Amino acid sequence: MPNSMSLRTARRLLLSSLLLDGRTRVRAGKGGVAEVVGRLGYVQIDTISVIERAHHHVLWTRMPGYRPEHLHQALAGERTVFEYWGHAASYLPIQDYRFYLPMMRSFYDPQGAWYRGWMDQYGACLDPVKKRIREEGPLAARDFEHPAGRKGPWWDWKPAKAALELLFWRGELMIRERRGFERVYDLTERVLPAGTDTRLPADNELGRFIVSRALGALGVAGEQEIRDYIRIGGRRIVAGVLNEMLAAGEVVRVAVEGRKAPLYAFPAVLERAGRLRAGPPRARFLSPFDHLVIFRPRLKERFGFDYAFECYVPRHRRNHGYFVLPILFGEDLVGRLDPKADRAGRKLLVRRLAIEPRFAAAAGLAPGLADALREFARFNGCDEAVLEKVEPAGLRMPLAKRLARSGIRL
Repeated sequence: MPNSMSLRTARRLLLSSLLLDGRTRVRAGKGGVAEVVGRLGYVQIDTISVIERAHHHVLWTRMPGYRPEHLHQALAGERTVFEYWGHAASYLPIQDYRFYLPMMRSFYDPQGAWYRGWMDQYGACLDPVKKRIREEGPLAARDFEHPAGRKGPWWDWKPAKAALELLFWRGELMIRERRGFERVYDLTERVLPAGTDTRLPADNELGRFIVSRALGALGVAGEQEIRDYIRIGGRRIVAGVLNEMLAAGEVVRVAVEGRKAPLYAFPAVLERAGRLRAGPPRARFLSPFDHLVIFRPRLKERFGFDYAFECYVPRHRRNHGYFVLPILFGEDLVGRLDPKADRAGRKLLVRRLAIEPRFAAAAGLAPGLADALREFARFNGCDEAVLEKVEPAGLRMPLAKRLARSGIRL
């Protein structure tokens, strides 16, 4: 008979595990970056810059006084994090390095036609590119000249760029730092901290790592969520390890209210879940790439929040906006924010702030939302907020008054 858990408890456990409950404290500065990445297992990197990029946004949401230079220090200075493929392109804890070796090794024996095509086209560039880095030191893609007459957009990468990526995927190169958003590559032996564990894990070890990382970050999760959390192991590996851990009592099945399929959790987490209490009713704007948001079925199941990332949807087909951020208020997802940072004008343009109909009459939303807007504007280098569309309309005036009192111009 599986253990049972209410939906409210499952939601509370998820927020606590993901450092979003307002109770869990982390250090400030570069040490806090290592702590957050270590607790979550990965922080996804994304290129979209309509507001501050996703990796900075995710860290800022959880860290007091976070600034982008803290991440740079953790990567390039302390080397407590490294870049590789986790859930997607990610910052990862350096102590997890060995568990990414099987993926790196897989790029020496390409299976997919796309990757084989890359090797056929660019494989001859690998040794010359690596030789230049060995002799000259860390280099970025721009340090390699384009072949004559070939300057295409980003999807028509020049051969050296393709070679850098192939060498990075294989683990022969690492990212030493980023200059702005540009990667700087160096030989792995010159970047990897001395004493890093580089033993190749067996399938069973890899499966245990995947299960432990996912359940540690999510509290309670289904098999698909576990596989999706860090995408470095197939279904066979994860399912086999889950069965072993269940048989040994290392994990237990959990029946969550309203869900048919069982979930999994560590026994100690179930004990902790029963003691959790609601955090302070603070408003937070979450990145579309936040760990809470990225797995849409869980968002719908736990919060009744139907979310789609519409950035790549044609304008006329968007329901909510270009780069919409779910609004977390306490333990509920209460609305959506579609912002744009006008950095030159130092204005945060709020294209649309919409509260879900079931929360529209909730008392006390306006002060918390205004405080969150103030903090978010300053995080994005803005000292002015432009409220273009607010729903319900009656929320506009309380928001404007609170923002004006807090020093944000309107």
